[in-house]
Amino acid sequence: MNDNDKTSDAFIALGSNIGDKTVNINHAITLLTGHDDIRLLAHSSDYRTPPWGKTDQDWFVNACIGVATSLSPHELLRRCLETEVEMGRKRAEKWGPRLIDLDVLLHGDAVLSDAELILPHPHITARAFVLAPLADIAPNILIDGKSVLQWLEQIDKAGVEPIE
Repeated sequence: MNDNDKTSDAFIALGSNIGDKTVNINHAITLLTGHDDIRLLAHSSDYRTPPWGKTDQDWFVNACIGVATSLSPHELLRRCLETEVEMGRKRAEKWGPRLIDLDVLLHGDAVLSDAELILPHPHITARAFVLAPLADIAPNILIDGKSVLQWLEQIDKAGVEPIE
């Protein structure tokens, strides 16, 4: 990344519940950060988490990363979607099993809502499988006036456990 480029810090959630889940997470991070316009700043612990939304499926591995990027929020979203496709993700059913899932959670102080992207991510404060790993790398980031840790303290964390 050129030092003259304007960069923003962004946070991305990663999840997998097909195949070698931890390998899938790490491969996605390698693919995302293999470009000059995304630089890895932080990687949370990996968490074993129960399925959410559609519960009759295998458990997940979830993690979050912090990156510095010169990409706009929409460009970062497109890069995440391209990475999912490159890894072989098939979108068969909402909240169904997935080889890899990448969600842009936050991008600098961007607040936006359109047909492609909502920032901050609309479900970030309700999902322990996102908040727990995000708290590892950005515990004091404010979302709607509360820190990630404050949001995490208010929700059910049952089954969300760091992988040793």
